[in-house]
Amino acid sequence: MGKDHRVTLTRRHAYRTISNKIRTIKTPGGRYTSQYIKKSRNGPKCGDCKISLPGIKHLDSRGFKNAKSKDKTVARAYGGSRCHSCVKLRIMRAFLVEEQKIVKKVLAEKQKKSKKSE
Repeated sequence: MGKDHRVTLTRRHAYRTISNKIRTIKTPGGRYTSQYIKKSRNGPKCGDCKISLPGIKHLDSRGFKNAKSKDKTVARAYGGSRCHSCVKLRIMRAFLVEEQKIVKKVLAEKQKKSKKSE
């Protein structure tokens, strides 16, 4: 039989819930103690395509409050809110809409000229 690895919980919460998980570790003195494991965080998602945003730390709300600005955002338009591919699509769409407006304007002027010449 192996050694006894049973440990007592250090906090006053007895049930084995998601927020009360422990890892049993061996101390340098040879004792077995419990280490509480923090919940893993999902991190922010892109508002359009719902993928996890790269370059932004996965923190809880308190962590985000205390974190530095460089951990919460990326140096780009919509950085920290949208992913790079969605930003690229938005820029292209805006450019194409503007181009379409110019084309419409030019066609309207051509039609005006042709009506005047008749």
